[in-house]
Amino acid sequence: MQIVLFDPSYRDQLLPLVFTKSVAKLRVGGFCIDEKWNKVYNSIAGILTQKYLQPLYTTIEKNADYLYINGSVCPNNILIEEINQLDSNQALFLDENLIAFKLKSLLELDEIHSLKFNENIQTASSPNIVQKPWHIFKMAGSEIESDLELFQLNKIESSNLKEKNTVFGNQLFAHHSVKAQGCIFNTESGPIYLGPNTEVMEGSIIRGPFFLGEHSTVKLGAKIYGPTVIGPHCKVGGEISNSVLHAYSNKGHDGFMGNSVLGEWCNLGADTNTSNLKNNYSKVSVYNYVSNKIEITDEQFCGLIMGDHSKTGINTMLNTGTVVGVSSNIFGGDFPPKFIKSFYWGGKEGVAFKIEKAFEVAEKMMARRNVSLTDIDRQILRHIYQIEQD
Repeated sequence: MQIVLFDPSYRDQLLPLVFTKSVAKLRVGGFCIDEKWNKVYNSIAGILTQKYLQPLYTTIEKNADYLYINGSVCPNNILIEEINQLDSNQALFLDENLIAFKLKSLLELDEIHSLKFNENIQTASSPNIVQKPWHIFKMAGSEIESDLELFQLNKIESSNLKEKNTVFGNQLFAHHSVKAQGCIFNTESGPIYLGPNTEVMEGSIIRGPFFLGEHSTVKLGAKIYGPTVIGPHCKVGGEISNSVLHAYSNKGHDGFMGNSVLGEWCNLGADTNTSNLKNNYSKVSVYNYVSNKIEITDEQFCGLIMGDHSKTGINTMLNTGTVVGVSSNIFGGDFPPKFIKSFYWGGKEGVAFKIEKAFEVAEKMMARRNVSLTDIDRQILRHIYQIEQD
């Protein structure tokens, strides 16, 4: 059976994080959502997403039975059992949200959201479903623990690290290639996992739940509060609390970042600070791409939501609930706007960041990690540039 992960009808609520990727490629916990389902079914899931993004993904095999799963839904044991019991043309829902269904034909994305099924079944499970960007950091703790179980990473013995560091609790799990000494790991509030070829430099203090993706580095004297996820090929330092970095992003210097989500290829300049709590302790307001307005949320804590390829300059100050689109470069001595469109250049007063200049910056940053900006990447960025300039 071919597994197909599809973008949900509320996909646009997850902008700017999904401007450049399918919803299933969001990192929720230690792994992206598609990686979790690939592990569950021991196969590579097909992905149905927006037409301009579809060239990123392998063509879905035809002439097969199909299991369609909402790409914003994270697996759990009860949900997996319910999905496996579905018959063809039966669908699983959580309230009004379509979770999964089986069908003997391959559909287009727009066909999925208008389907009528022979039977609609309400799930008895309570899966984590990502419907807003801040759900990613709110679900980080439970998904770290779930991922360690799913990928059996909580079976790793880390006695060598315990000899070189101060460790509280018994939930430190580290790949044998990890470098760390002179650090403090507190796992009494949740597990800490350190992936292959990672390094935690001297003086760092980490409180779980915490997940460090492969080839990532925690720099000297960092202070990290869980639940926090650092994706692969990242560098982090300073003070971080309950945040998620997707792959190839950096917050390498002093400065505070809390309750935030960074996309891929982002960089926060030295002493960039994100406010995650309003001075009057009221609910945080955040820009909504669907309504095109800044709206009050139910959240008291929310820092920065930043799309791929965006960056801040030295000493940048970001207000509570700041949203930054794709390929923006933010700098200046005053607070920039709470909502910053894609391809923005400047601070409080900014101008459009020319697309060719954005390509040039992306190419230089990616080359530092021996990664190339592909023709497909350029097409996607051009598409975003066009719709954001309208």
